[in-house]
Amino acid sequence: MKKLSVIVSAVLVAMLALSGCSSSNKSGKGPTELVVSTWGFDQDFFNKEIYAPFEKENHVKIVVESGNNADRLNKIRQGNSKVDIMYLSDYFAQQAIDEGLFEKIDSSKLTHLKELYPIAQAPLGKSYGPAYTISRLGIVYNTKSVKTPINSWKDLWKPELKGKLTLPNITSTSGPMLVDIASSHSGNTFNENHAFNNLNVLNKNVVKYYNQTSEFVNMFSQGEAAAGPMMEMYFGDIKKAEPAAKFVVPSEGAYAIQNTVNVVKGTKHKALAEKFMNWVISKEAQERSAKAKIDSPTNQTVKLTNAQASGLTYGSDAIQSLKKMDMAFVNKNLKSWTNRWNQEIH
Repeated sequence: MKKLSVIVSAVLVAMLALSGCSSSNKSGKGPTELVVSTWGFDQDFFNKEIYAPFEKENHVKIVVESGNNADRLNKIRQGNSKVDIMYLSDYFAQQAIDEGLFEKIDSSKLTHLKELYPIAQAPLGKSYGPAYTISRLGIVYNTKSVKTPINSWKDLWKPELKGKLTLPNITSTSGPMLVDIASSHSGNTFNENHAFNNLNVLNKNVVKYYNQTSEFVNMFSQGEAAAGPMMEMYFGDIKKAEPAAKFVVPSEGAYAIQNTVNVVKGTKHKALAEKFMNWVISKEAQERSAKAKIDSPTNQTVKLTNAQASGLTYGSDAIQSLKKMDMAFVNKNLKSWTNRWNQEIH
């Protein structure tokens, strides 16, 4: 009888263990983890306001892999990552698409997709993920050390900026946009030769090329640079360091920089990843990020006061005025541009 009692107890323990797994994993069906690849900034906010509600609603655990665009994309290329869903800027996301590293999505599962601005619904094609946030590349300058107002991309070539200008490197997110800016200095039709001729002239004004926005912020705050193209989403950091800083939307238009969310090829959790994607573009999630000054919303149903919208790329007028580069065209020509950049410019 004693042996039978031990056996019964063991069976009961096993049943309870199975029951515990069932309650946390929807009766044993579906994943217990969703691995999200992202930049890692403002992690406390995302853990509390974005990840935790989704975890609770879907009985899953979100695991974060963080790093910059290039490093995280390389991990996917090497096949040594368990990432299910990935945040990348449109420039790097297009590379992943061209290399077959993303799954095609079922857009019918994205019930909030039609709430997004048209530019954000399918920035890299209808088979791939939306842009959950958008920023604009304009010009930042120090009004104390640059006396003549800057209003145009053409103003970057002014002699007054000699030794005061910082520009993005070709391999940075906004690097290809600089090539387009340089081409437009000679006309509206893109011309690679004109672009690099103009970049050679512009090089005389450059004190340093930056790879990451944090480098721009440091140079600006220390007085090493006084002007340059920059994403508006980081302007608050510069304004804190230098109150005389001003962000300008050039008369020709600012460039759209969109951060996308996509499902990684080979994931075993595609349906859950698409559900997470739908949550990220929902009004509730987007409103939380916008009010916290983390991300500019792409969901048109998000309504902000003037104070809440300050520093964000917000509203149909701002969104519709943005210049958007064809990222497929960029990646097709990027090798040539990079080679010329290394030989002729930097």
